[in-house]
Amino acid sequence: MGGQPTTTGDSQSALLDLYGQALPHVYGYLLSRCGRPAVAEDLTSETFLAAAAAVRRDDPPPISTAWLVGVARHKLVDHWRRQTREERRFEALIEEAPAIDDPWEIRLDAAQARATLDCLAPHHRAALTLRYIDDLPVADVASVLDRTVHGTEGLLARARAAFRRAYPDERP
Repeated sequence: MGGQPTTTGDSQSALLDLYGQALPHVYGYLLSRCGRPAVAEDLTSETFLAAAAAVRRDDPPPISTAWLVGVARHKLVDHWRRQTREERRFEALIEEAPAIDDPWEIRLDAAQARATLDCLAPHHRAALTLRYIDDLPVADVASVLDRTVHGTEGLLARARAAFRRAYPDERP
């Protein structure tokens, strides 16, 4: 890229040229820090999408592997922040839970609840996340999922049952 100003086309071409070389570095950086291949893959994709958006700007940044790893670092921090917010919401649900006869609900662990959600079918995970993590009313969950309210109530009942079956029973 030398001392001459680069054009958007040059930056896009540079990113394409760098992609194959930088991909293992970006993915390796993310995987070594999050430890989960699926998360590292998602964050790697987000990194390259952000890079593609950046090189389309009128004044694109100089593209390098180090720059991409910096973008990946920001994506990872954003991921951790989202995860922390979700865990706080789980903890708030636990603390605010009314007296329940079912002991496993009282001892719901935020990290284990997240892991259990990850094991559920996508439609169950989406419904429970929207309803209990994002705290949307059932009507809004129905709208997001493009379902009727009645159908969403049934889906939520099935999703809660699936969650209960999947959540480890650690009672004595």
